[in-house]
Amino acid sequence: MEQKVKNVSPFSNESRNAYVVEHLTSSMLALLEEKPIAEISISELCGMAGVGRTSFYRNYSDKEGIIKAYIEHLFQDWVEKWKTAPDLSVKETVQILFSHFEANWDFYSLLNKRGLVYLLKDIILDLCGFDPEQELVAAYSSAYVGFFLYGWIEVWFRRGMKDTTEELIAHLPQ
Repeated sequence: MEQKVKNVSPFSNESRNAYVVEHLTSSMLALLEEKPIAEISISELCGMAGVGRTSFYRNYSDKEGIIKAYIEHLFQDWVEKWKTAPDLSVKETVQILFSHFEANWDFYSLLNKRGLVYLLKDIILDLCGFDPEQELVAAYSSAYVGFFLYGWIEVWFRRGMKDTTEELIAHLPQ
């Protein structure tokens, strides 16, 4: 019995998806350098990335999803440092977090320039373990920490990100 030759892509599904995500992300960041996210169409984004609209919608529900996924990717190092020492003081937590922002200055400056800082809020709340279904004390405690960190970040952005990590933590309790 003769077998039919299959035309198989050299990329696995995982490789193809990584390609799509990488190209959509780099295209979104390039377009954000030029204009606000509201002025970027899905068609323009997909065209620049060289991928189809189906590929976009398979990975994201909206344009902001690309930015959120990229933030989560960037936060992986910070999360690893934070998880290895869950009993860090507020001062140590803020130091690690703002060092992360300084290390990724270009991206976060772009986020600030385009008014997209709010995309950090849910990610930070998730990192702090917030879940509205938690018991009362746990829910409010995790929300307190999450909004505390987000508030610091938002003020830092509004102040033009000019304060250094050392300046930010100088007056915090140990």
